[in-house]
Amino acid sequence: MSGLQIISFIIIISSVLLQTHSADGDVYSAVLPHTVTALTDSCVLIPCTFNISTFEKKLQNKTLSGIYGIWLKKRHDFNNDKSSVVFNSSQNIIQGFRHIEMIGNLTERNCSTVFYNIMMNHSDPYYFRLEMKPNVFAATFTTQHGSIDSSKTVRINVIDSPQPPELIFSPDVSNPVMEGTAVNLICSAEAPCPKRPPTLSWTNIPKSANIITQLQEKPDKTHSVFSSMTFNASYMDHRMNISCTATYPRNISNNTTVNSTVMLQVLCKNLQKFCMSFLNNLCWY
Repeated sequence: MSGLQIISFIIIISSVLLQTHSADGDVYSAVLPHTVTALTDSCVLIPCTFNISTFEKKLQNKTLSGIYGIWLKKRHDFNNDKSSVVFNSSQNIIQGFRHIEMIGNLTERNCSTVFYNIMMNHSDPYYFRLEMKPNVFAATFTTQHGSIDSSKTVRINVIDSPQPPELIFSPDVSNPVMEGTAVNLICSAEAPCPKRPPTLSWTNIPKSANIITQLQEKPDKTHSVFSSMTFNASYMDHRMNISCTATYPRNISNNTTVNSTVMLQVLCKNLQKFCMSFLNNLCWY
C-alpha cells in the first residue's frame, strides 16, 4: 500500500546472547538477539545494548569528540574490508539498504537499530561496532578478536510470508467448556517496529465479549501486539469458529494477512435447555 510507513515483522527464535570481550584493559559486551526473522518489503528492529567497563570515564574524556555506531555485514573485520560496512553513523554511510536508523542513544549504551526495506539478499550475520573518537575506544563486538563466529552474532533471516498469530486460551477451549464459564482468548503477533504494529481483528465475536488490544514490550526488548477477548460462554456460541487475523502493511506490495482459528464447544447446564438447543444443533450435553 503506497504512502504507508513501513512496518516490521520479526521473530526472535533464539535466546538473547551475551557477548563478552577484553582488550586494552577494557571488558566490553553486547546483548543482541541471536537470530531474527524479517518479512520482505518491511523493516527489522534489532534490539541492542552494550557495556564497557570504563564507559563513564571514557564519556568524560576531554579529548572525546563523538561516539558512533557501525554495522557490518558478513565480516567483522572493519579495518581491512570496508565493503562489509552497511551503516556508519560517523560518515553517514548507508550501503545495501534504502535506509538504516540507529534509534538507540549510544551515550546510554543503547545501540538499537532499524533496518528498512528488507529484501531477500539481506539474509546474513551482522556485527555491531562502536567507536569513540579520537582514539578513545574502538571495537567490534565479536566473540573473539581475530576470528569470526557467525553463531555468536545477530543473524537476519528474511521470509516472504509472516507466521500466523498465536492463540492462547483459558480454559482450554479445545475441550468443551460449561455454559457460563468465563473464557479468555489472547491473540498475539510480533511487532518489532512499535510505531506501526500489525493490526489484529476478530471474527465471530460473542455478544458478551470485551476486547482489549495493546502493544507490549517483551523482556528481550522486542514488541508484540496482544488482543485479549473475554466473554462468558453461552450455548448460542457452541461450535462457533472464532478467528484472529493479523494484517501486516508492506511498503510497496499489498498488505499481508494471516489468521488463526479455534472452535468453541459449549456444554449446557440443564437438560431443558439442552433439549431446546439440541433441535438446532447448538449445544452439547
